Amino acid sequence: MRRGITREKTEELLDTIRTKVPGIAIRTTLIAGHPGETEAEFEEMMKFVETSRFDRLGVFPYSHEDNTHSYSMADDVPDDVKQERVDQLMDLQQGISLELNQQKIGKVMKVLIDRKEGESFYGRTEFDSPEVDNEVILDASKNYLRIGDFVTAKITAASEFDLIAELV
Repeated sequence: MRRGITREKTEELLDTIRTKVPGIAIRTTLIAGHPGETEAEFEEMMKFVETSRFDRLGVFPYSHEDNTHSYSMADDVPDDVKQERVDQLMDLQQGISLELNQQKIGKVMKVLIDRKEGESFYGRTEFDSPEVDNEVILDASKNYLRIGDFVTAKITAASEFDLIAELV
């Protein structure tokens, strides 16, 4: 995709960033089913995701878009294969995300409250973007919180893509 960087250089960069900024959250997006993507290349991408252990990952099926370099290439990966590859990558990431989230249990974090639904407030940590990343869920029956406020919360439980917390 003309990124001008090799997998090895990318892995070195990730290692450098994690060494120089302990506790950083690394996020990225990937495209599955790029024109010409072979099964072997897809397996290499799976291994890359497995070893890189991204904190947040979005995966999208390749879309043949006008005015892109790839548009000149044959869109030769069938749509069902693209979606299957997206699903496989996200299944892998789901396990990684669960492991990383479970490591947060017991930690105290600053949470920005985004909304209230039913008996829960939903917020996000400094590592999370709205609408696409983990949410922190707090019991609304125990505390009144204001949308837009920052609160200090202790993580008490974790699922694949969300954290459960209580106010500190």
